[in-house]
Parts: sequence; C-alpha cells; structure tokens
Amino acid sequence: MGRPGPLAGVRVLDLTRLLPGPVATLHLADLGAEVIKIEDPQVGDYARTLGTGKGEDSAYFRMINRNKLGLCLDLKKPGAAEVFLSLAETADVVVESFRPGVVDKLGIGYAAVSAVNPRIAYCSISGYGQDGPYKDLAGHDINYLGYAGVLGQIGHDGGPPAIPNFQIADLLGGALTAAMGILAAVIDARTSGQGRYIDVSMTDSVLAHTYFAMLRLNDAGSSAPRGGDLLSGGLPCYATYRCADGGYMAVGALEGKFWATACGVLGRPAWVARQWEPTLRAEMAALFATRPRDEWAADFSGVDCCVTPVLSLEDSLIDPQITARGMVLKADGLTQFAPPLKMSEHPFEIRCPAPAVGEHNQTLLEAAGYTPDEIAALRASGALGG
Repeated sequence: MGRPGPLAGVRVLDLTRLLPGPVATLHLADLGAEVIKIEDPQVGDYARTLGTGKGEDSAYFRMINRNKLGLCLDLKKPGAAEVFLSLAETADVVVESFRPGVVDKLGIGYAAVSAVNPRIAYCSISGYGQDGPYKDLAGHDINYLGYAGVLGQIGHDGGPPAIPNFQIADLLGGALTAAMGILAAVIDARTSGQGRYIDVSMTDSVLAHTYFAMLRLNDAGSSAPRGGDLLSGGLPCYATYRCADGGYMAVGALEGKFWATACGVLGRPAWVARQWEPTLRAEMAALFATRPRDEWAADFSGVDCCVTPVLSLEDSLIDPQITARGMVLKADGLTQFAPPLKMSEHPFEIRCPAPAVGEHNQTLLEAAGYTPDEIAALRASGALGG
C-alpha cells in the first residue's frame, strides 16, 4: 500500500486553458494535489472541443485534465470574485494564463489573493512575461520558439525551419518551468509563511535552455547555420540516416568508445579517425541507404554504442522499454501516458476522469461554507455556471 501522494493536501486553483497551464497542473494533480479547474460558462477551456468538431470533450482535454475537480465560475459577474477569493483563502497555489493585467481587472490578481492568503504561490504563465514590449502580444509555441532563436536552428542545412511535432515552449518551457517554480514557492511558504509571485515566460524558458547554441556563440562568435551545430546535424557521429525502406536510424555516438564500436558494426574501422569530419556524413548516408531500418536495428541491438532505430509513436508505445516502465495505460476510453516520475511508495492512479463543466460546483462551494440558498443565488445571478 502506497503512502498518500507527495502533494496530498496541496490545493491548486487552476484558471488556465489549452496549453501549457493544464499540463503543469496535471503534473501536480498526478502527484496528489487537489486541483480545481475553473472555467467560465461562455467559452471555458478551448481544449474541450479541440479538433473534435462535435461539441464533445476531446481526447486531448480528457488526457490533460484527469485527476482534477471542475468549477464553473463567471468572474465578470457580481459575487464571482468573492467566491474565488474564499477558495483562495485555503489554497496553496493559483495558476493563471491570461494576458498580463487581466486577473487584476477581475479582482483576483496576486495582490488581492495574497491579502487573504499571504502563503499563496501565485503563478502567471504567458508567452512573453509580465513586462517588456511584447507582454500584451498573442502567440503560440511556434512564435515563442521563433523569438528565442530555437526555431531557426531546427531543420536541415539550406532548408526552411522545421516545425517540431512537440510543443517545446508550451510543454517544457511553460508547463515544467511553471511546475518547478510552483513547487519551490510552496516549499518556501511552508518554512517562511510567505508566498511568492511566479512570472513564467515561455519564451524565456526556452531561451534559457539553448545551451549548445550559446556554446557555439561563445566559442566562435556566431551561432551555427541551421542543421550545422554540434547536436543539430553538423557531426556525422550525431545525426539521423535514412534507410533503404524509408525508415531512419539515430546515431548518437559522441564518445570515442561508442564511435569506435559503431564503426566496427558498420564494417568501417577506417572511419574511427574521421569522427569529426562533416564530409563523412554523405558516406554514412550512402551506407545506411543500402539496407532497411530493421536490419540495421538488429545489427546494433544489444551493442553499446548509442545507435538506435527512429520509431513511430505506435511503435514506441509497444516498445519493451516503454512498456516495462509502465508509461502507457488505458483509462477513460483512451490510451494515455503515465506520469514521467516514478516515486517510491506512490503507485500512480487516476483518481477521477477529467471533470465536466462545473461538475463539482455544489461540493466545492458547500465545503467552502456556502449555504444552499447562497449557491442558488450565485447560480441565478449567472456567476455560477455548469
């Protein structure tokens, strides 16, 4: 029997939509926090119908909002801000992703919340941050990657920037950076009694992790052309190669011992001395193109040299390593990811599926001390939807 989740007893008020906020709070919910997803009655979370065209909750919404409770609250209606602040009195965390200044206009900004709960960790996630000339601009992952100098580095030499099928700025920049800041502030509040305001810019979060591009800039005085840096395709020992059947192999043999082993498997011992020669890439490409991917993968299977097949998502989900780690599960009629963290005495479970709009209005407000008559009045005024 496992212990309660490491964040059991932590209450999170989640005002975010789409990306990245709901993913940040998903990680907190999966670790045991009580996450209350707050949506307005008009639009709610755009992710509910993302890509469905049917007016029903999308698979995406259901995946990233499991283990959360649902409250429908129109913060523009009289009395709604007071409801939010009453919930915030006993919360540990508030997460919001409006444009800068919106929560203050609604009466639920950091100053208002910290006045009723000085221990609050209040996290604002935005594309460009709470200040600077771009703070009020709209944007998406592709825009933040563009401004951070990351998008311009992705792709092949001479080709256009490649758009990754992985929202780097949203998921790693916004979601994980936010989760890190939130947890730091919660720990600090438990020892100091004082909360903190956490300003997360997705652009900043991506920029701050472009270490190899910055390494090249420091060493050479300029960044490398697209597809030409150390880990973006400039080295023959760290690149992808197309095989005879259209599949690909990923070669990551940076260390000398791995490279020598890889050259042995390839039957090209003379290549060991040419590890850093960019011209070797064409010769390696020609060799890999002579056989199907799975034949190459079989040759390298069990060989310790960082040469592996490039899998499709379907193949990845049934890969023995992924399945051994329990990273894929079936729940709510969907194939879902398990959390990427494995913690002792904390067996992961989906405690509840993603909430319907306002599903837990009555329960949450009664727990906050509202009487049935007061709840009915809020519903009649339009402040409470669902």
